[in-house]
Amino acid sequence: MSNPFSLTFGVEPNKLISREKDIDKMIENYTDEKPSTAVYLITGVRGSGKTVTMTALIDRMKNLEDYIVVTLNPNSQLLQSLASNLCENPILKAAFVKAKISINMIANLSIETSGPTQDTEVQLKKMLGIVKKMNKRVLVAIDEVTNDANFKIFASAYQMFLIEKLPIYLIMTGLYKNINALQNEKNLTFLYRAPKYQLEPLNTLQMSHYFEEVLEITEKEALEMAKFTKGYSYAFQVIGYLKYENKSKSLKELTRQFDEYMEEYSYEKIWSELSIKDREIVELLINSQEGKMTVKDIKNMTNLTSQSFPTYKRRLAGSGVISVDTYGYCELALPRFKEIAINWL
Repeated sequence: MSNPFSLTFGVEPNKLISREKDIDKMIENYTDEKPSTAVYLITGVRGSGKTVTMTALIDRMKNLEDYIVVTLNPNSQLLQSLASNLCENPILKAAFVKAKISINMIANLSIETSGPTQDTEVQLKKMLGIVKKMNKRVLVAIDEVTNDANFKIFASAYQMFLIEKLPIYLIMTGLYKNINALQNEKNLTFLYRAPKYQLEPLNTLQMSHYFEEVLEITEKEALEMAKFTKGYSYAFQVIGYLKYENKSKSLKELTRQFDEYMEEYSYEKIWSELSIKDREIVELLINSQEGKMTVKDIKNMTNLTSQSFPTYKRRLAGSGVISVDTYGYCELALPRFKEIAINWL
C-alpha cells in the first residue's frame, strides 16, 4: 500500500480530516431555491487545506443535476476562460448553437449578430440568460485569488451578473491578506458582504483516530501526534507521512525530519510574506519562553497603540500565524514554528 498521506500542496491525499460541516453548510445554501449568498470565500494560512476543502465541495456539486461547475485558473483571462468553458460544456453546447452562440478559437469568443461584435461580458450575459431558461445554475471556482487587474475585471462583471439576477455563483480560496484586500475594494461591494470561511484547526480527536487506524499505533501515541500538529492541516500530513515511512521511530525521533519539511515547504514562505511590523511581533513571540506573550507587553515593546495594534493582531490571526484564543494573550499557532524560525533571526 502506498503512503496514504501527502506532502504535496493542493492535492487531496488518501487520508484527510474532512470539513464536512462547512461543506454541508455551503452546499445547503447553493441548493436552496433562493440562496442567501452567491459567494463564499475560503481563507487560511498556507497548508491549512483551502484547496482541498474547495475541491471536496465542487466534487459534490458536480453530482447535482442543476449545476454546471467551472474551475478557472486565476492567471488566465477569467471572463474569456469562463465563456470558453461554458461554450464547451456538453449540456449547454446545443442550446448555445441554437442561439447562434459559438467560439472562434482564434479571435476568442464571438456571437453571430448582424451588428458589431460585442464584448465578452455582454456575451456571457446572453449565455447565462440561456442557462437560466434551462433551469440550470453555474458555479465558478477559483483557487488562490489575488487582488490583480485581471480579477478586478472579472469581479466587476460578476457584480453586474448578480444585479441582473443571473444564475451564477462563486467560490474562491485565497490567503487572508489577498482576500482582505479584495473585500476592501470600493467597487466590489458584493465581496465585502460575502461570507468568509477562516479554516479552523483540525479536530484533535479526529486526527488521533486517523493516526491510530492508519498507522496501527497505540491510542496514546496517536493522541500525542495529533496534539503535536496543533491542528495545522499540512503538519498532519507531514507527520503522518513520516511515521508511515518510519513506523519504528518515535515522534521525538521524527521531529528533525518534520522540521526540515515544514521549513522548506511551508514556513519559509509564510515568513517571507509577513510585513516588517508583523515580523517584529512574531519575533517577540519566537524569543519568548513559550511562544506566548500578553498583548500589553507586545504593544509596549513594539510602540503600537491600542488603536493600531488590533490591525496587526487581526492580520496575523487571520493568516493563521498566531492564536488569540486566550483573552489578553497572543501565541504562535503553528507547530514548532518557534524552534524553526528562531534560526532565521
